[in-house]
Amino acid sequence: MERIRRSPHFANGVFVNPEGAKIRPSGNAAMEMAKSYFRKDERVRRAPAGLIPVHPTTLADLARPPASGLRITWMGHSSVLAEIDGHRVLFDPVWGERCSPFAFAGPKRLHPVPVPLAALGPVDVVVISHDHYDHLDMPSIKELAGTDTVFAVPLGVGAHLEHWGVSADRIRELDWQEATKVGGLTLTATPARHFCGRGLRNIQHTLWASWVVAGDEHRIYHSGDTGYFDGFKDIGAAHGPFDITMIQVGAYSEFWPDIHMTPDEGLRTHLDLQGGEPGGVMMPIHWATFNLAMHAWAEPGERMMWATHDAGVTMAAPRPGEPFEPKSTPPVDPWWRPVSQQPVGGWAAWPPVGERLDLVAES
Repeated sequence: MERIRRSPHFANGVFVNPEGAKIRPSGNAAMEMAKSYFRKDERVRRAPAGLIPVHPTTLADLARPPASGLRITWMGHSSVLAEIDGHRVLFDPVWGERCSPFAFAGPKRLHPVPVPLAALGPVDVVVISHDHYDHLDMPSIKELAGTDTVFAVPLGVGAHLEHWGVSADRIRELDWQEATKVGGLTLTATPARHFCGRGLRNIQHTLWASWVVAGDEHRIYHSGDTGYFDGFKDIGAAHGPFDITMIQVGAYSEFWPDIHMTPDEGLRTHLDLQGGEPGGVMMPIHWATFNLAMHAWAEPGERMMWATHDAGVTMAAPRPGEPFEPKSTPPVDPWWRPVSQQPVGGWAAWPPVGERLDLVAES
């Protein structure tokens, strides 16, 4: 609490956002959101129409060292295993069936986990972006508490981990712009525009963050959850450019534009982080695994595919559980199309043929 009270980002008893942020709709907007959420035709669009193709990740896949020194495995939503310069970093591990305080209710995962948590092998550091249920999963943390891994978390989040059995000496709690060393890696908590809370009465009492992880040869960025803000340019100037940026582009809505990004804003964020250049690889996260917003299930991936193509940015579009090395990112294969409801007029040709048609998933 002493560190929290001293934080320049803590005022009047709560953590505050850069540039401010409206967290949730109210009044007429809240009523309209509720109506939209329960409309039957829209509810159908928010789920896949078939089985999501999960890559059958094996221990052998992950046992071989990455040839380039950097390998990324997206496990779904915002959970990512990053193997970087001989170290293993696990971002926002959510292996539970629901992102909810209840085992019987709340958003249920739309695809199975690609690999059991215990089968990942040793992890050097677990990084948590904030304490929402779809990023800080109690069953996953309790399982990891029995290992030797270090936990890097935003200021205040360590209390949750200690309560769940993680010893205090394995927790590194950071304010924005603070860094910690784990082995040969430097992990820096950087600003994000979001909020926190695991109940109705503790909103804004723990910090949220994006993360920079730098090794001897590679640099990577994980956005956590965030709305767009000008601070991404400062993060890029101080820590970039990056070999890969992992950017939240799902669960966006006109009802909460300040705290989650659209695919177009995600592209803008990637470019800001890269100093305005289309270099590095951009991977969309925070989509496909849970139904958390009103947009169509496949829309984030489809929109991101076209946005990065138009900007000349390399996009990584792995299936959940599919390891890849950013240095040799394969061409985008829109794997979501066969298991998604087809938009009116059909899908635009991919790879593009002639002039692009302005068709995106279920828009």
